[in-house]
Amino acid sequence: MKILILNGPNLNLLGTREPEIYGNVSMEQCLEKLKTEFSSHELNYYQSNIEGEMINRLQEDDFDALVINPGAYTHYSYAISDCLKNIRKPKIEVHISNIYKREEFRQKSVTAANTDAVLSGFGMDGYRLAILSLK
Repeated sequence: MKILILNGPNLNLLGTREPEIYGNVSMEQCLEKLKTEFSSHELNYYQSNIEGEMINRLQEDDFDALVINPGAYTHYSYAISDCLKNIRKPKIEVHISNIYKREEFRQKSVTAANTDAVLSGFGMDGYRLAILSLK
């Protein structure tokens, strides 16, 4: 199975960004572990701070399943939400922190309605749990 892991804005800073919220593991370290554990799958990773680039990547349609962490776009990107609505493949939304314990504006996801499930608050292990659920 070809799985696309797509991260949104500021998630390129994982490992150094607010470690009290996001931990101190970089996405590169996380991907290394994921690729070892799920070696029978092709894991492709893409991160962008730009909404349109994320949509363009989703529309490439070269994957069988999706793990997406839209970052801050979770809370207001109807464009990404509309794009997800048109993807007829398994899709899991992941949030490293528990968005329901954060600021009020972070407690609503406009993208979640167009995914199959949401994992929130499991730290970086959320990516692993999402892949397990796609198998």
